[in-house]
Amino acid sequence: MKKIAIIGAGISGLFIANLFKKNSNYQITIYEKNSSINLEDGYGIQLSVNSVKLLNQIEFNKFQNDKKFNPNQIDFHLIKCSEKICDLNISDFNSEDCKYTTLKRSDLVNFLKKDLESSIKTNYSISNIDQENQRIKVSFENHETFECDYLIISDGVFSKSKNLISKNKIQPRYNNTLAIRGLISNASKIDCKNISLFLGPDFHHVIYPINPNGDLNFIAIMKYELTADEQKNHSLSDDENFIKRILDNVPFETKEFLDEIKELKIFPVFVSNNFYKPKNNNIHFIGDAFFAFPPSFAQGASQSIEGAYELFKNIESNTENRFFKNRVSKTKMVNNRSKFNQFVFHLSNPLMIFLRNISLKRLVKNKRFLESYLGKIYR
Repeated sequence: MKKIAIIGAGISGLFIANLFKKNSNYQITIYEKNSSINLEDGYGIQLSVNSVKLLNQIEFNKFQNDKKFNPNQIDFHLIKCSEKICDLNISDFNSEDCKYTTLKRSDLVNFLKKDLESSIKTNYSISNIDQENQRIKVSFENHETFECDYLIISDGVFSKSKNLISKNKIQPRYNNTLAIRGLISNASKIDCKNISLFLGPDFHHVIYPINPNGDLNFIAIMKYELTADEQKNHSLSDDENFIKRILDNVPFETKEFLDEIKELKIFPVFVSNNFYKPKNNNIHFIGDAFFAFPPSFAQGASQSIEGAYELFKNIESNTENRFFKNRVSKTKMVNNRSKFNQFVFHLSNPLMIFLRNISLKRLVKNKRFLESYLGKIYR
């Protein structure tokens, strides 16, 4: 029986653990540095059909219908006047069993961990990784060690495990944007059945339903320069003066939503600079530890799930040497679209905005373009 250690109990780590749990040839242990798994309520996620199809293999299709939602389209608006530009029918990519899905992150994590409780160890912060021998030896700050055949690292964009292996050569970079997020209940001016995307100069925000009860997720991405010291300040998001300064710079038309937001949080967006392949072929990264995208293509969770599934299949078939190259190829495609979306969403030149809006109206109805731009990701 092969022993597998998974570092990090986020979406990708929990999903791949569920896959291995179904195969008696593997024994899994999940190590989480925190005292409990993060179940923050005020955080919605979007799952495109590529990830829903994979989640259905562990019976996500039987997950409670009152805790998830299937929007049909994305409505594009201008922030300044709330004028609707056009709409994109994302349900065109759905199948009968796999539909574009939105829900709370906490509900998805609860679903993923329900059959893994005995395999999760909390308060395990990694301190060293010995990867020189055939079996990998992992050491923790509580002085415990664990030897495994495979080490799967899924501890996020600030992966301590990646730092240990790369000797701090691979660091995320600040994306020059802040994310503002929270929950809204029953907003009167918002379509509670679809995804509403509002575009403005150096700023965009998205509001979408996360269940059939009228609960909405709010996420805004705002261009903002931080000093080097501010980027290193992990308590910046709790600084009341910082929060006030940011909210004062939010477009006037968006501020009407801020009063309705519960659990409002602001945090800097960090993304990956490049890829890192460990020398040991039995050590792998998934999720944000593999690569973190700008959040303007709503593919973070879906690519974490997709990458975890690819690694599982590669290990199961003894072709894990193919994983890195294949995942890099798909990741580059998603990353380029994410960066392009952010650029287009944040245009400030009036002529460029005019041309963008005309192009959007045409492209959202162009099936060939949609199949190339979205279909290659969603399917």
